Amino acid sequence: MDCYVGIDLGSTTTKAVFLDSSERILGRGITNSRSNYTVACQVAREEAEISARFNLLKQRLASVPRLGERADELMAWLSCKFALAQHLKQLKVLQQQCQDVLARTGVKGGEDRAPYEQALVQIFEALVSTSEALFAPNQRSQSDFFRDLATSLYLKEAEKVARASGLSFDRTVGIFDKAILQVENTSFATFFAEYLAFACRETVKVEQFKRFEQDISQAVREVTELKFNVLSEVGTGYGRLTLPFPKEQIRSEILCHGLGAHYMFPKTRTVLDIGGQDTKSIQVDESGIVTSFQMNDRCAAGCGRYLGYIADEMNMGVHQLGPLAAQSKNPVRINSTCTVFAGAELRERLSLGEKREDILAGLHRAIILRAMSILARSGGVFSEFTFTGGVARNEAAVAALKELLKENYGDVPMNISPDSIFTGATGAALFARRDSKKAEA
Repeated sequence: MDCYVGIDLGSTTTKAVFLDSSERILGRGITNSRSNYTVACQVAREEAEISARFNLLKQRLASVPRLGERADELMAWLSCKFALAQHLKQLKVLQQQCQDVLARTGVKGGEDRAPYEQALVQIFEALVSTSEALFAPNQRSQSDFFRDLATSLYLKEAEKVARASGLSFDRTVGIFDKAILQVENTSFATFFAEYLAFACRETVKVEQFKRFEQDISQAVREVTELKFNVLSEVGTGYGRLTLPFPKEQIRSEILCHGLGAHYMFPKTRTVLDIGGQDTKSIQVDESGIVTSFQMNDRCAAGCGRYLGYIADEMNMGVHQLGPLAAQSKNPVRINSTCTVFAGAELRERLSLGEKREDILAGLHRAIILRAMSILARSGGVFSEFTFTGGVARNEAAVAALKELLKENYGDVPMNISPDSIFTGATGAALFARRDSKKAEA
């Protein structure tokens, strides 16, 4: 199958999009960006290919007449069982990496290593036993990233085990911190057929799907054997210059986000993108061509990276910040969003007795206030407004933005796609297709 690929290599996440010849999105993939950008690019691309195969599988199953309305329900089961298989494989590798770290580094202070080995066994037994409940059909995923999910689960279990056995919680967590880096730099795409076979076996055990086993197996076989023919690739994002692409296959983030937002919402004229390392306000015309833009200057203050530092200070996943901030009843006033002083300021406010949710609500509002000043410098908000980037998934940031937009610009139509984080990669894929068509002409 012919396709085009866009890669958005960001400072915190790397995204990939597969596009077909008719500019329809086949699949999307995302992963944490690492110090090794080559691996991040590879994993995001592989995840996009997996997503494309699942979308094609859904089409195949929907075309089976006797499945009828059960096709969507069936795909929900197949998807969650595939995710479970992937999660269990990653847990297995993570456990081995934790054991390897312990074997290499030992335990400081002359403590016996054996209790920590047993603690790891207990922790991972608990993580495996609770895994199936995390991947139930139609249940909202807590995070797109294994690291986020594994961190929150591991910390919870490590605290229980350390308290019960009298071991050092910090040392138990230190083992995890070293091991998770190795897991992040491991590609699991070679296990696609294994995961899908597992998903198929588990799904046909469900009573309402048993009679469709032959149809499911046939569709799964076709999708597994399908070959993708990539005609062109374009890269963008913070780390775009590290991508192994020729110069002509690299585009700026500004151009890709403008075109991607226009593709998603054709009436868009103003785009705000808050990514990991920068904030961009982009004005586009009726064709998605950039007419002007503004970016934050000097540092990553008020961007996703800042939220990452806050999450680390609070021993939370970034995905947990928004829901906690949304619980605030009395947001604190914060004027600075300096990343360098984030930890110190957070600890000071906590020591003064201020609630975590109130501090986080104030931080989110401060981030959006900074973004509003960038919007103003780019010319303000025109016609439909589209919010993109990873922070567009943060409910507290979205709530603050809606409030401030109304205060400053009235009732402006505001677009946020569930796939907003893929806007830059979508624009890159569109450029890849257009470049290929020009070359053919």
